[in-house]
Amino acid sequence: MPVSLTSSKVIYEGLKECDIRLVSALPETWLVHLIRLTDEDPEMILVRLAKEEEGVGVSAGAHFAGVKSAMLMQNHGFLASINGIVSFAHLYKIPLLMLISYRGSFGERDPWQTQGGNVTEPVLRALGIPYTFLDALETAKKRIRQAQTLSESSMQPVALLLTRDLMWEE
Repeated sequence: MPVSLTSSKVIYEGLKECDIRLVSALPETWLVHLIRLTDEDPEMILVRLAKEEEGVGVSAGAHFAGVKSAMLMQNHGFLASINGIVSFAHLYKIPLLMLISYRGSFGERDPWQTQGGNVTEPVLRALGIPYTFLDALETAKKRIRQAQTLSESSMQPVALLLTRDLMWEE
């Protein structure tokens, strides 16, 4: 499988170093190793979702219980979860760390992914959600730490866009 196990491990280590102990996710190609690593780690809780918007509620519950969490999703899943983000996470000031596989950008081969890629950044900007790219192993852990810190200090959603350059081995 061309999804990078090395990059997935670095991202996973970055999450653990931020004391993330709960991860919610749906199956997604680029996230397969991250989901497996979480599932196999007895120190972590993996919540398998039926739809991405449920992850907002899961992360809110974790926050109120004093547990740090992260949502793993594809950008189409982010788009599907906007109601929960706006009407719950934004409204009630819930820190929400979202790791979003940035499908549909340059190099995308699957036509069904392209439209989500076209609107992901404009939607993040329109919602006032700070975001940055995870695009290199050297900076991944630092950016995860910075995103988690911002999410907690500002009590708001923050997004990390996982790029093809980081997640895919050609």
